[in-house]
Amino acid sequence: MSDCECSLEIESREQSRVLWVLLAINAVMFVAELATGIIAESTGLIADSLDMLADATVYAIGLYAVGRAADTKITAAMVSGVFQVILAMGVAFEILRRLIWGSEPEPLYMVGVGAIALIANVICLSLIARHREGEAHMRASWIFSKNDVIANAGVILAGILVTALDTRLPDLIIGALIVLVVFRGGVSIIKDARNERAKLK
Repeated sequence: MSDCECSLEIESREQSRVLWVLLAINAVMFVAELATGIIAESTGLIADSLDMLADATVYAIGLYAVGRAADTKITAAMVSGVFQVILAMGVAFEILRRLIWGSEPEPLYMVGVGAIALIANVICLSLIARHREGEAHMRASWIFSKNDVIANAGVILAGILVTALDTRLPDLIIGALIVLVVFRGGVSIIKDARNERAKLK
């Protein structure tokens, strides 16, 4: 086996290890945030939990792509981006529904679970950081992890503002902003994957 093949095999193993850890963290946090979001009637937590689900799906797609041809990795990244955009639209509908029918978010749940999710995603970000300039599927994972940290900080801020202002509006606004971040992240990944594919032609 050549040095090049050995290097690729080592890199693939490292990518798989990182993606498995990211997948596990995001899957656990999806369940925790969704359950808490429903109990707390928080659109911010629900939006963030579905973002976690999107990430877990993306990492699973990324695991499939590890060690495969460049075109497969680009396709995996593009599928990840499309999934992210679709999810953002679904959460936007849920926020609109709660805006019309009302909700009473519980700020303590929002701040507490948001803080736990923030810690989890900072760990994810540190794990994926060295791959942020790598192949398309790993760059997509970096974008997702970075967006998660922003979303978690937003949920914590919303919880504080709900208490301070005694209104549900911060929860709805932060939920909408998370949707925007998720949507823009998905579009960014799709564009990046298209540019990468153009280079192969």
